[in-house]
Amino acid sequence: MTVNLTRIYTKLGDAGETHLGDMSRVSKNHPRIEAYGAVDELNSQLGVALTVDGLPEAYGAWLRRIQNDLFDVGADLSVPEPQEPQERSRLRVRAEQITWLEQRCDEVNATLRPLHSFVLPGGTSAAAHLHVCRTVCRRAERRALQVQDANPEVVRYLNRLSDLLFILSRGANGAEEPLWEPGASQQEA
Repeated sequence: MTVNLTRIYTKLGDAGETHLGDMSRVSKNHPRIEAYGAVDELNSQLGVALTVDGLPEAYGAWLRRIQNDLFDVGADLSVPEPQEPQERSRLRVRAEQITWLEQRCDEVNATLRPLHSFVLPGGTSAAAHLHVCRTVCRRAERRALQVQDANPEVVRYLNRLSDLLFILSRGANGAEEPLWEPGASQQEA
């Protein structure tokens, strides 16, 4: 599938509306636009995370694949489900993409120590960036839930991706994970 972009600005959105993938027009604050906008933000945050020193090489390759998949997620969200069965088939997120995420979760999680407290966002630079990606991913998931006819695989993909980003942040921290100590500052008084 080829995408040709010949002109970047069209002025069609100047009045606060935009086209969906099926060429229908909606407000720029429509739930569908909010959802794929959050996915776009997540993809940009992943791009930043990929520039950080200390990111394991395998994680980088996985994140680049995920960036491509996030364009699939955005394409899926940009087109309402067809009303007529004869309408053209569209790109949709598939269960196999979620299975791949689950396999990466299991692969990395098997190398980590069991958790005995919540992890504070931070640690290494790579881990901190992955935590930011995780929180943006959770927002994208919440926005996708607001799209009435969204493909359920989109929500599943984003949910599993946020799990993977959490696990990758733990892996990027190694043995030095910053953990929550409930009430620690209260005991100092």
